[in-house]
Amino acid sequence: MIFLRYESFRSYLKLYPVTSALIALNIIYFIVIAVSGDPNSIVHAYKFGAFATNVEFDPYGTDEPWRYVTSIFMHSGIEHLLYNMFALLVFAPPLERLLNSVRYAFYYLLCGIAGNAMSAVVNVIEGDPNSHIGVGASGAIYGIYGAFLYISLFRKSQLDESSRKTVYTILIFGVIYSFLVPRVDLWAHVGGALAGFLLYRVFDRLKTRRRSA
Repeated sequence: MIFLRYESFRSYLKLYPVTSALIALNIIYFIVIAVSGDPNSIVHAYKFGAFATNVEFDPYGTDEPWRYVTSIFMHSGIEHLLYNMFALLVFAPPLERLLNSVRYAFYYLLCGIAGNAMSAVVNVIEGDPNSHIGVGASGAIYGIYGAFLYISLFRKSQLDESSRKTVYTILIFGVIYSFLVPRVDLWAHVGGALAGFLLYRVFDRLKTRRRSA
């Protein structure tokens, strides 16, 4: 099972520097936001960089594009933060090793951005007149799940059976959870997972071409 973590704290930091940095940034930014106000307040979240769209005036959130990134490091409450950081702590390290740290950092950010973009697109399609505010690392984390889904389906030899079953279980549970729990952005999860699946496919093909060259 590749998702079991046996490393010491020091070894974890050394082996997975980007994942460690991402967890630290999420926690630090949450503390900054929580100390200065209510993280669950829409106005307060918007002030600190939440992803925001308005179907009439800014349907894709492009007026302030930095929100596509800043929102990935924000959370609406301590439970939201802990849930996502646990997922990052456990599931991200194997992917960081597979991609290498630099490539993985870009991969993570792109999946988070894609999650926000998918959420904005669906919001426009549905014609929701209300402004959309989104925060959380879930889109990026589902991008990690998307990569392992690709590996589970097309590179089975790289994952043991228990790890593959874990990937399927997490994704099924995640979809059900996204439907049942209010205020969970299902489409951000879908966008992140889809981006992760396709991005890993690109990386995998590039790696195959280098080996055969």
